[in-house]
Amino acid sequence: MSGKKIVIALGGNALQPAGEELSAETQLRALEKTCRSLSEICALGYRIVIVHGNGPQIGRIVQVEEEAEPWTSPMPFDVCGAMSQGYIGYQLQQMLDNENLLRGIDVPVSTVITQVVVDRDDPAFLHPTKPIGAFYSPCAARRLAAEKGYEMAEDSGRGWRRVVPSPRPIKIVELDSIRELSEKGVVIACGGGGVPIIEGSAHGYRGIPAVIDKDHAARLLADELDADILLILTGVEQVCLDYNTEKQKALSRLDPAQAEKYIEEGQFAPGSMLPKVRSAVDFVRNKPGRKAVITSLDRALDALNGTAGTVFEG
Repeated sequence: MSGKKIVIALGGNALQPAGEELSAETQLRALEKTCRSLSEICALGYRIVIVHGNGPQIGRIVQVEEEAEPWTSPMPFDVCGAMSQGYIGYQLQQMLDNENLLRGIDVPVSTVITQVVVDRDDPAFLHPTKPIGAFYSPCAARRLAAEKGYEMAEDSGRGWRRVVPSPRPIKIVELDSIRELSEKGVVIACGGGGVPIIEGSAHGYRGIPAVIDKDHAARLLADELDADILLILTGVEQVCLDYNTEKQKALSRLDPAQAEKYIEEGQFAPGSMLPKVRSAVDFVRNKPGRKAVITSLDRALDALNGTAGTVFEG
């Protein structure tokens, strides 16, 4: 394959329509739209590697496992993460294959169940912040904390949820396989940020209960593959200052120094726009000539053509 290599980070709206409850039907409907856009990018000759989120999906898997506990032993959290990679990857593969077939594009699509190494001493393990799964009453939350050792936290007035650490990714175990496959077709990898693992123990790798931010994983993967473009797709067309206020201002371009200033000012929400901006800045800063773009799924093609989104260049 020829053409520029692009790593695409798919936000939650790519897998679940905004404002709708997650279900098999709504996810498939969202993926149909997503894969139409991805196929249009394939048609332009880009070499594509896709990273997707899995927050609602892994939450659903964990919830089902917990509810089945009286009858069967639940799967470990890291296994649930791998399960989400498998079934989301399967659906993306199949739908993108179908869309490409309609356009006469003969490009193989593969999914790699990906392990991502994190630092066992990452400060995130001391302060779990990533909410997962169902909402509970205060009483039920206390019971789960006592019985299972879960960290529980109140979530925006909606109830109590389990929270897990969100450490930074430092190494992609299946990188060589991803690189080889990306030379021949589309690859779906680091789904949900990858399955977090630690290494260095007597038994080698070991999975841990944590969630890696998929934007940070996409940045690391784009770095390691020496991609030309990191395209981060989310629910808004452009990065904004003073978001959701009367002073809101959309940004069409950002250089790393400007972005760092806005990060220090607290302009970008943690767990939302902040990891996207941070990932974009880190990607373009590491090597001249690279480009990162943050935009919405329906403006992806326009963003690649330079007429939409927020562009980051070093």
